Amino acid sequence: MKKLSLINITFVFYLLSAYGCTQTSTTGNNNSITINFNKSSTMDTATFGAGCFWCVEAQFLLLEGVISVESGFEGGHIKNPAYKEVCNGTTGHAEVCRIVYNDTIISYDELLAAFWQTHDPTQLNRQGNDMGTQYRSVIFYHNEEQKQLAEKYKAELNKSGAWDKPVVTEISPASTFYKAEDYHQDYYSQNGEASYCQFVIQPKVEKFKKVFEKKLKK
Repeated sequence: MKKLSLINITFVFYLLSAYGCTQTSTTGNNNSITINFNKSSTMDTATFGAGCFWCVEAQFLLLEGVISVESGFEGGHIKNPAYKEVCNGTTGHAEVCRIVYNDTIISYDELLAAFWQTHDPTQLNRQGNDMGTQYRSVIFYHNEEQKQLAEKYKAELNKSGAWDKPVVTEISPASTFYKAEDYHQDYYSQNGEASYCQFVIQPKVEKFKKVFEKKLKK
């Protein structure tokens, strides 16, 4: 059971990120980590796995600054896996969403806040009734800056006691992303009347809207 509500966890995260937007951050043993946030490009990519990609996609599509979200597979040893192969849990792939976003509108810090809100990152290789390594909590970083931010916030969230169990989110370099079959894309909006959408995705979407009310698309 979590110690804090979802809203309080987000508040903790934004307190932590308040100093994350500076040019440098310092870790222990006097080792300074420099992060440059002044990018010339306005388009960037983030890749997250947080259980069923239908749920993750539906939530991230709500955020202002998110251009597109594609559901797919990453992190395994099988090329061009099919959904049925990934579901058997032997391919090594995780269900993930590849998110293209405008970093002048929404930052990677804010996407990380959303990521940790979309699921329970203390559950190892499962989310609720969805069990298996394909449902693991994972951040696939695309550059050193993303790696540093993900590792820093994971450590700080654990230190804050936001959950009464440690965050087990995997943080790994991005590898080949395999887009899932067409019927998985934009699943929630296309299948809103399905029981899984009604009883699993919709409650998550409604909770997400309340927490990120000021960050939603108009």
